[in-house]
Amino acid sequence: FPMIKKFQSNAEAIAAADQYLYGNHARMPIVMDRGEGCWVWDLDDRKFLDFVGGIAVNGLGHCHPAIVKAMAERAQTMLHCSNYYYNAPAIQVCKMIVENSCFEKVLFANSGAEANEGQIKLARKYAVDHGHPERYVVISMLKSFHGRTLATATATGQEIVHNPKWYSPLPEGFRYAEFNNLESVKEQLDDKVCAILTEPVQGEGGVRPATQEFLQGLRDICDERGILLMFDEVQVGSGRTGKLFAHQNYGVEPDTCSMAKALGSGVPIGAVCARGDAAQTLIPGTHGSTFAGGPLACGLAAATLDTMLNEGLMDNAVKVGEHFRAELKKMVDKHPGVAKEVRGLGMINGVELTDNEIGPKIVDKCFEQNVLINCTAGNVLRFIPPLVATEAECDIVVAAIDKALTELGK
Repeated sequence: FPMIKKFQSNAEAIAAADQYLYGNHARMPIVMDRGEGCWVWDLDDRKFLDFVGGIAVNGLGHCHPAIVKAMAERAQTMLHCSNYYYNAPAIQVCKMIVENSCFEKVLFANSGAEANEGQIKLARKYAVDHGHPERYVVISMLKSFHGRTLATATATGQEIVHNPKWYSPLPEGFRYAEFNNLESVKEQLDDKVCAILTEPVQGEGGVRPATQEFLQGLRDICDERGILLMFDEVQVGSGRTGKLFAHQNYGVEPDTCSMAKALGSGVPIGAVCARGDAAQTLIPGTHGSTFAGGPLACGLAAATLDTMLNEGLMDNAVKVGEHFRAELKKMVDKHPGVAKEVRGLGMINGVELTDNEIGPKIVDKCFEQNVLINCTAGNVLRFIPPLVATEAECDIVVAAIDKALTELGK
């Protein structure tokens, strides 16, 4: 067998990728090689400002010293042990989450999709345990995104993700309501509903924050009917909005909540956080995973949470996020025929464009300027950079978009 060969350039690596790598992702023509903070370098040693952040994963930025240290410690002690046994990093992560939230228990998973799958299973078992086996339906929101397993893809309120032409038959038990529309939710309610699932801020759906009225209204509905309120904070949790959980900005407490993305600073990990009776629902034998809650992922999650909670990163997300939105609004005002609205909370922000064709063009124009951003929901530029981003780095992004819009306008 040939020895592992290090690729010397983007072109060489991409040629090999085209030959060997499954083509289920559309990728930019860049091969990531290394990173530091909000900056990355490719194999051609070209430097980019990264405001995609691994799709909200790199919360501490690339190669944060706390993560480098935690990774080295895990490599020299233990990477994995079975859930037949306890491990200290897992206990530390649970303790930090519970002590900084409304939750009482934490159940680990390997990804956001798995965490949301766990919430769905928990909700159905909760209904059975409380004498309502007829309740199995989960109401989720249009334009939501909850994962790509069959259940979470079906829960996702986007036809392209749960397209029955591709994946039929889809699992039963899901209905959809309009985000930020309580009357739409009420129209879907009946005696078969066991839970309501929503993101406090829709990410893939176009960076759309929930209203206070909407989240409080969902809490009231669930309390009145004895069903669970479940939040998906895979993308917007772990400090991104200036709080450990996005719902803490609203003062509305769910029964369960999913985490993932930035929780492990690049190592796959997910979690279901629960309180009250929901925290006692999944007993031994009802749910689990070989890798979930292992020492490696939890060791990095513990370092991530410790850094976020104690080194001012969430305060930075609020401060820099406010500056970023203000500068984006100034830029939008200069291009009223192309860009029309700025939305966001903390360090998840977006610019809604007037049509679906210009977004990818702006992404490409920014790429030419060594700035990485992406477009979601067809016409929304989305920014989910590391929480260590500075105001100066935000200004670089705004300038790149401004230049792109000016060139496209010409």
